[in-house]
Amino acid sequence: MTSPVPDTGSRIPEAVHRRRWAILGVLMLSLLIVVLDNSILNVAIKTISTPAPTGLGATQSELEWAINAYTLVFAGLLFSAGILGDRLGRKKVLLGGLVVFGIGSALAAFSGSPGELITFRAVMGLGAAFVMPATLAVLMNVFERDEQPKAIGIWAGGVGLAIAIGPITGGVLLDHFWWGSVFLINVPIVLLALALMLWLVPDSRDPKPGRIDPVGVVLSVVGLVLLVYGIIKGGQLADFTDVTVLATIGAGLAVLAAFVVFEKRSDHPSIDITYFRNKVFSAAIGVIALVFFALMGVTFFSVFYTQSVRGYSPLQTGLLMLPLAVAQMIFAPRARLLVERFGNRATTTGAMLLIALTLAAFATFEADTPIWILEVVFFLMGAAMAHIMTPISVVIMQALPREKAGSASALSNTFRQVGGALGIAVLGSVLSTAYRGDIENRLTALPEGVRHTAGESIEATLGVADKLGPRGEALIGPAHDAFLHAMHITALWGAGVAVVGAVVVALFLPGRPTAPQEGEEERELVASE
Repeated sequence: MTSPVPDTGSRIPEAVHRRRWAILGVLMLSLLIVVLDNSILNVAIKTISTPAPTGLGATQSELEWAINAYTLVFAGLLFSAGILGDRLGRKKVLLGGLVVFGIGSALAAFSGSPGELITFRAVMGLGAAFVMPATLAVLMNVFERDEQPKAIGIWAGGVGLAIAIGPITGGVLLDHFWWGSVFLINVPIVLLALALMLWLVPDSRDPKPGRIDPVGVVLSVVGLVLLVYGIIKGGQLADFTDVTVLATIGAGLAVLAAFVVFEKRSDHPSIDITYFRNKVFSAAIGVIALVFFALMGVTFFSVFYTQSVRGYSPLQTGLLMLPLAVAQMIFAPRARLLVERFGNRATTTGAMLLIALTLAAFATFEADTPIWILEVVFFLMGAAMAHIMTPISVVIMQALPREKAGSASALSNTFRQVGGALGIAVLGSVLSTAYRGDIENRLTALPEGVRHTAGESIEATLGVADKLGPRGEALIGPAHDAFLHAMHITALWGAGVAVVGAVVVALFLPGRPTAPQEGEEERELVASE
């Protein structure tokens, strides 16, 4: 595939065209639920790590799995969910996904152990996998091509809204209710979205849908789970040379290699490898994975920085993250204007370098850094994200014909989720390894079993210190110092990944369009190289 298939004429019924903006609002509400869940969880992870009855006493590795169980199921099933939407109808798949997500949310709210929470988060990921690609696929089928960049910009701005609402909502809930309320809040939103969707959203499908690829789905999920498990286990043990760690990571890579070989030979692959012959499409997909790799890992540790080191409450933490969300809401719908003036390459390269700079800024933060500096960093990070996600989403969605919108959306979200999952696993393991290496010599007075547990994370150390009473106060200062050291190392890793993303964008994304005709701007952007 070297260029997108052009659309000729309007194929959108007049009745649908008239209510397209109301439909976009319903689609954004559905998207809000999926994104809201992860942004709420970000401020709740410290509470969940607190021993019962306040939380579940989850370890750092269990927290990583609570996030990644959702992400891996989500990523592993996205493409098949997109194909099912193309085949059965996007509206039907959206409705079914919302129902499953709502049930998973209710079950997660009443989890009795970290294991149960991980399981029910996987159920939520199953539902979300059917919601996310269908929202963007419906959008592409209710807007004409010349309005699609604007609609996608508003759709991307909905992510910023969810990021804004999530942490603040989570903080308010945790101030007044138990930790499970951060999941239970999804249920009434799901019910509202279901009612509006039945009323407003039209159904659409691909007249020539693909076939489901169960072997590909199993191979991708198994490979990703093994790879992520090995990475998290290495961080937990602070030893990536351990035989179990190496064997698990190696098995994961082998299964993923088998997945690629199988997909290339299959006549109905989950992921059509031929799409990646287009270097612009490949670069855009790769950049999404890299930017979420860096950002998800940094978001994971920033919550512990604000709450465990700085002493802010969950609600205050949510408010501290507000500039990131506000910047996304302001700039996401307007990012296309910058692209029209400077082109995809210049806009996105600059944004990726700004992401790298903001991540590197975390390597300078100490326990007494003025909080306004953190706020500025979050705002710049949100502005950079808006100027990455909007143009990249347009490139990806318009690289394929309208009938394959579900596939394009699924590919985009698959790589985003896989990048995020690997970011949490890899950068979380870097954080854990660096923390244990710095704190271990301060825990020699503790019994060996307790010493290993206490060295896994700052919350584990502070939990042991709390149980020891006055004798444990001597551990608090070293725990803060060890965490800051680990955070600095992890932030620089994240910044390095963002720089790699900037290089990819600069080399492969199209530049400024040359004299496009009306309605052809974004098509020219994709095809220009």
